[in-house]
Amino acid sequence: MEYVVQIESIKPVTHNVRCIRLPKPANYTFVPGQATDVAINRPSWKDQKRPFTFTSLNDDDYLEFTIKCYDDHDGVTHQMGLLHEGDELIIEEPWGAIAYKGEGYFIAGGAGITPFMAILRQLHKDNRLGNNKLFFANRTSTDIIYEQELQAYLGKNVIFIITRQDAGTYLKGYLDEEFLETYVQTFDKCFYLCGPDQMIQRIACVLSQHGADPQSVLFET
Repeated sequence: MEYVVQIESIKPVTHNVRCIRLPKPANYTFVPGQATDVAINRPSWKDQKRPFTFTSLNDDDYLEFTIKCYDDHDGVTHQMGLLHEGDELIIEEPWGAIAYKGEGYFIAGGAGITPFMAILRQLHKDNRLGNNKLFFANRTSTDIIYEQELQAYLGKNVIFIITRQDAGTYLKGYLDEEFLETYVQTFDKCFYLCGPDQMIQRIACVLSQHGADPQSVLFET
């Protein structure tokens, strides 16, 4: 089923990431971590559907998407960066395999943080963050999405990794085997992965080699 919804607000999150909020259709429900297919309701774009993750909570009376806008070509996310309040989006029913299964490690690269935002926000709201840890890699410090919010939620349990600039107060490095061996205290936990395909494949391989239960390694396939 498709829903045509009008944008209520658009706010910048970083230099190339926007937070878009829409009214929530009646009886529309999702699980934190899920996504839906979204298209811009314009003749030349309405058939160009792309998956975006909800960063709002199911109990909110709005839907929120946090979208990284790429300007290197005239694609959907570039057009998303040109939208204004009052423009319309087409959304479909929720879907997705990433859902909270228990305490563990969230491992994100860039915009891969988005499915984890709703999960972490829900855990925070329910006072169930526990000892969950987040490893979040970005090219530069200006690319970090919701940095202050994540820091407030997780404190010492979040590590921000920077790959392409002097790290300063951040950790300079990569989400590779050496990093995981250093910062993962036990591989007998849940692992939630989201980011570039190559990153996910590399990390999933490392986790498997270190004895992580394949049923506890969660990512979209």
